[in-house]
Amino acid sequence: MGGLDLCFGRWDSNSHPIADAHPTDVKEGVFPGQDYNNARIYDFADVSKFDMNKLDRTKSSRMGWTDISICLRGPIVQDIKAHFVQRWNYIYEEKYRAQDDSRYTPLVLEDTANGYYQQDGKNAASLEGPAISQQEPSYEHSHHNPLRHFYRGDEQSDYEGRDGGNGGSSVSIQLVRSCTKWSNGVATEHSIADAYIQVVRDSQYFVYIENQFFITATGNQQHPIKNQIGAAIVERVVRAYQNGEAYKVIVCMPAVPAFAGDLHSDDSLGTRAIMEYQYASICRGEHSIIGAIQKAGVPDAAQYIRFFNLRNYDRLNVNVTMSQVEEASGVSYGEARREHDDIVGAGYDGYGEGTGAEPNQRNPRYDDYQAAGSQVEGSQYDTVSGCYMDGGPSIKDIPWSGSPEDEMNAFVSEELYIHSKVLIADDRVVICGSANLNDRSQLGYHDSEIAVVIEDTATVDSVMNGQPFQASKFATELRRQVFRKHLGLIPFQDWKTPDANFMPLDRDPNAYDWDSPGDLLVRDVLSEEFTRLWHDTAAANTEVFVKAFHCVPADNVRNWGQYEEFFTNLFVSPDAEGKYTSAENKYQYGHVVRNEFPGGVEELKEWLDRVRGSLVEMPLSFMDEVDFASGMSLNAFTEEIYT
Repeated sequence: MGGLDLCFGRWDSNSHPIADAHPTDVKEGVFPGQDYNNARIYDFADVSKFDMNKLDRTKSSRMGWTDISICLRGPIVQDIKAHFVQRWNYIYEEKYRAQDDSRYTPLVLEDTANGYYQQDGKNAASLEGPAISQQEPSYEHSHHNPLRHFYRGDEQSDYEGRDGGNGGSSVSIQLVRSCTKWSNGVATEHSIADAYIQVVRDSQYFVYIENQFFITATGNQQHPIKNQIGAAIVERVVRAYQNGEAYKVIVCMPAVPAFAGDLHSDDSLGTRAIMEYQYASICRGEHSIIGAIQKAGVPDAAQYIRFFNLRNYDRLNVNVTMSQVEEASGVSYGEARREHDDIVGAGYDGYGEGTGAEPNQRNPRYDDYQAAGSQVEGSQYDTVSGCYMDGGPSIKDIPWSGSPEDEMNAFVSEELYIHSKVLIADDRVVICGSANLNDRSQLGYHDSEIAVVIEDTATVDSVMNGQPFQASKFATELRRQVFRKHLGLIPFQDWKTPDANFMPLDRDPNAYDWDSPGDLLVRDVLSEEFTRLWHDTAAANTEVFVKAFHCVPADNVRNWGQYEEFFTNLFVSPDAEGKYTSAENKYQYGHVVRNEFPGGVEELKEWLDRVRGSLVEMPLSFMDEVDFASGMSLNAFTEEIYT
């Protein structure tokens, strides 16, 4: 259950390396083929041609991918199965039965004790809910009570959870959905939105939201946006101010959603429209969340709600050693790697594993490169992502085989893309699933989504606002792990040695180092120490990335003139063939702006040594002097695509 897409380019580790060039041993690659992907440069233009990956890992970084998914056991699985069967059978009736396609059949839920489905596989009356009107119900008045006919979410469920079955714990888990007649054959249901709103309103201390999008309304004045999660946030913050309560909302979201590279290009109009709606939801205008909070009399909204992005850096290990191996083998690194990717089934020519060849047949480019590479001493620093994680080395101490100028050119940075869809409140409640925070996912009659609301009754001793506090074990463990990752307070994750957290629940319980120094630093969300750590880390990281890489969005870019001066005039992106065309005084996309560092690579590394984790501030002033979505023609049909 969660946001993870099962496709190329999504697997990642907690350290999020964005470099993957291995000069002496091609098979050490972590992200073969299309898994080395950066949609800011190349998105999947044609999924059926997965072999056509033109991203050159000797020149461009991948895009890191952060997501949150969970493994579930126990009675909740029956509800998930029931939802799947219901949706499968609806699509079957609409499509395959209508086409008389004998390849597919309706499904029957194995456990019929709860009356979910009839034996013939059709939806039982108890699942269908009230009669569906021919007229599309409004968001405000649509049917939205899942407990009426579908879920057992208000019951306590004993299940073999994180302790691997040794004792278990009592966990209340409710399945919630966004679905309607066209997607599931049921009345419109937006119980995910209802859960978000209710949890925010009931929260006592804090809400943490990590989501791919953030588009919401604070009332009825933000047409076409309808979902009222923003209104719940405003109401709760204003109530905290009026009551003198310590309270905060922390939001992490992508700096640029939907992957656009150069935001000024025509191809980025859709992305700019999404960003315009997001800024209107967050901080622009009196009906935005920050505007509405301040209009209600709160003098400093930032005391209660702050927005953040994620970004990281790495170093492409394209060095003298690679040149030596290429010369000795007569094979370029790119040729050897493409042949290797075919061998392991990550495909450039689409042959799949073994290249379709006879057993023991040579793969000449790969074999010759590997033979030459085995004669050269390799490096353990094909990625330097461990430098900003807990206990990692200083970037100033990492050796480089080559000239200082080449090392300067090897450093790259990219947005760490947030694809999670999670809310954690008070270290007691978790909502995790597939739903973005926007109308498309929340209204019920657009995209079909699913999520779970989890309340774990097993508690751990904690602290909240300096006072002893009983936190839910699951919620606080998840929140602390996520916070520590963003702050660089967990060690570099070695993907070659999987630990317990790689495994499903029936193999190993989750492992967490309670009361470790890093754990204690993030324990109390409302403490001055944590607040200072979180904000100072984000501010320091932001300063480094803006200076070194001129990354956008940035607060010092408020109109198109400043955008061109700060970004467009400095960088060139690869063309349709994946090649960088020479441009005088321009840098390759994602690389260091060398003119910022007259002291050369040593000065650059002094700055990079300040980076911890991947947390950066969200630039709320970015492009606030212009109509960011100008050139985009929106109407009643197209605007819903972007909200």
